Amino acid sequence: MKRIIIFASGSGTNAENIITYFQSNKKAEVTHVFSNKSHAKVLKRALDHGIKALYFDRESLYDSNEVLHIVKDAEPNLIVLAGFLWKFPENIIVEYPNQIINIHPALLPNYGGKGMYGMNVHKAVVKNKESFSGITIHYVNENYDEGGVIFQAKTALLETDTPEDVATKIHILEQTHFPKIIEELLYK
Repeated sequence: MKRIIIFASGSGTNAENIITYFQSNKKAEVTHVFSNKSHAKVLKRALDHGIKALYFDRESLYDSNEVLHIVKDAEPNLIVLAGFLWKFPENIIVEYPNQIINIHPALLPNYGGKGMYGMNVHKAVVKNKESFSGITIHYVNENYDEGGVIFQAKTALLETDTPEDVATKIHILEQTHFPKIIEELLYK
């Protein structure tokens, strides 16, 4: 059985979508969800599905090997960042080369980098009057949003779209494609 662990910072809709996608899968499962926010809704979503949910603080992630040891104990085949807002630590990246992926709510290299997440991205896309936007699933390296691109999907935007409209369109792409790409990566 292939093992997936998820890192998330927020409500966890993408994480829950991944969990439910793999619940009926006989070859892969989500075993752990990690969050850097003790009250993140993603932790409750994980627990509701019988998934181990763990909170960690900045010191545990960056100033010690505590989170690395917990990750190693989980024995993941793939580490998935689904709305995880902190820069991923180098000690875990080094330990799991090409086994850590992230989803970004834009077509990288556009609208990537520090501070470019969620509504910040969608507001910038609307402000620049883009005619389309999309998602990028990519490998994680030591720099924000600069790892190798695995998959991109795009959606058309209307001149009248608000950042909220863009967010809705992007969320549909995330929900549709992210679990399928994870599954493909596990078996390639």
